[in-house]
Amino acid sequence: MSTALAPPPSLVGGTAAVYTGQLSRAKAARGPLLFVATLQSVGILLLLRGVVDENDAATAQQVVAGSTVLVVAFVALNLLAQRFGALRADGGLDHYAALPVPAPAVVLGTAAAYATFTVPGAVVTAVTGCLLYGLPLAHLWVLLPVLPLAGASLAGLGALLGLLAPRPELATVAGQLGMSAVLFLGIVPADRMPLVLQAVRALLPSSYAADALAGALGPRVEAGDLLADLAVCVVAAVASLVLASLAYRRVVRR
Repeated sequence: MSTALAPPPSLVGGTAAVYTGQLSRAKAARGPLLFVATLQSVGILLLLRGVVDENDAATAQQVVAGSTVLVVAFVALNLLAQRFGALRADGGLDHYAALPVPAPAVVLGTAAAYATFTVPGAVVTAVTGCLLYGLPLAHLWVLLPVLPLAGASLAGLGALLGLLAPRPELATVAGQLGMSAVLFLGIVPADRMPLVLQAVRALLPSSYAADALAGALGPRVEAGDLLADLAVCVVAAVASLVLASLAYRRVVRR
């Protein structure tokens, strides 16, 4: 009499299982991660406070928004690129490949676990920036959609960089370069950049998250602009996570 095998977990179930495992692993390093990511962004806010004119509200909004998104980039892009680079190098991906877990669940679960750690630091940075630059706090509810979408898009990009890098050292370099791009292209208003940099900025998903948040740090929120920026973040998040899942399948089939 044959025994029926249990069906493999669904995408949601597999993602939840990977998320729980990765979250438990990362808990030990949660304090240092949050401290470094937040301290870096708050330091940028303090540094630029003496440069930004008190009457230049647009630049102040962009600096605060860009610094907030940088917290997300530090963990979701930089550290996740290093994590997947290390998993590829030490055979950790083979462990997941041997489990009955869909490939997208591995990427989604790991990305979600790392993106989770960005929320407290990003909120602290946004509030600190508003107080430091004299910006209103009334519309910080925009963080609710901005942070998950920025985290998803940057985590997908970080996973993709880590999976494509042939060596973990290159994954680390790629993650650092990506985080630097988020920093420099996020804290400067787009209309003050050369056309070449504006074109590069338009390709970076974090720019739209920063613009969405910057627009909410003024006296009123332009719903049309906010929805347009968030829509781009959604598309970028889906595209980056799909590409990362395909890269994962390619790596584990070698």
